[in-house]
Amino acid sequence: MRPDTPAENVDHAAEAARLERTAGLYPEDAEALLLQAAAHLELSGDRPAATTLYDRLLSSSAGLENPHLVRALKASNLWEYGHEAEARAIIEGVRTASPRDPAAWVIVAEALESHDELEQAQETFTEGVRLLLTNVPEPPYTTHPLLFGRHRVRRMLGAGHDEWDALAESVHTSPVSLDELHDPKRVWSLGSDDPAELRAEISRLQAELGAYRAALSRPFPVAVLHWPSGELEELLTAYPALATEYPTHEEHLATIEASLRELASSGTPNLGIVTGTVPSYEAFSASEGAPPEDTALLPQYATTLAARGRAIEWPPQRGTACWCGSGQAYGDCHGV
Repeated sequence: MRPDTPAENVDHAAEAARLERTAGLYPEDAEALLLQAAAHLELSGDRPAATTLYDRLLSSSAGLENPHLVRALKASNLWEYGHEAEARAIIEGVRTASPRDPAAWVIVAEALESHDELEQAQETFTEGVRLLLTNVPEPPYTTHPLLFGRHRVRRMLGAGHDEWDALAESVHTSPVSLDELHDPKRVWSLGSDDPAELRAEISRLQAELGAYRAALSRPFPVAVLHWPSGELEELLTAYPALATEYPTHEEHLATIEASLRELASSGTPNLGIVTGTVPSYEAFSASEGAPPEDTALLPQYATTLAARGRAIEWPPQRGTACWCGSGQAYGDCHGV
């Protein structure tokens, strides 16, 4: 989730500088931290400096976890300060690459939408939806903005509902329907003298604000901690007391999948998995002033990793590798 606080309430330039310093201290989290720093620079109005950060990430010798998202954000930023041709070229490259990350599709489609390229925006949203949601029984939480954005643009174009629009409505939880929220004629009701129209618009705005606040309250997934086999062996050798928490590696993996399925069945959205390492965990326990054997640290450590952008989405997208690292597709491994 990118910061969206008005500049008068936050010193965005100072926050960007702080995040850059933090990225220097935690190189393993540099990608997520520098993306946040670039967002603050955009909000401060220093778009060229934000582009410099995106270029720094893209030219890094260390491989990026999500290069398509970085390119999408760079394109969106470039277009905002007059570099339309370069932005269009990057957007076309992202679309051609067909990334599996819904955020990259949303960023490039919204960039087109914000510059009144509605037909191209609709095509981009549709490409992303077809790629990520064809034959998927339940749309993952991270794909909801794709469905909602496509619905919004199609309403502005006056297009009739199709199966993807119906799916967007089915995952929409606000009391005000998507058709009302995305009604292109809404802007006229703000200037109306009819009290009923004004009350209806206030209700729609309240629903939008509630959805926006709900999104902001979940800036990272509800994450479960995963230890690869080698890391877990090292952890238990150094801290045998944790063996009560992790009897065997196989049981640890089974517990992760069972916990996530239970959370999903209870209606918890935006689930994810973070992978721990012993040095990182030891540094975290030292920063908290608590011994590594304290099992209460484990969920706190998972939350910290998720906040740094280390979480991967659960369940994995159709056809992708299982989260456990077996190399098998999720559907043939823990997704059976």
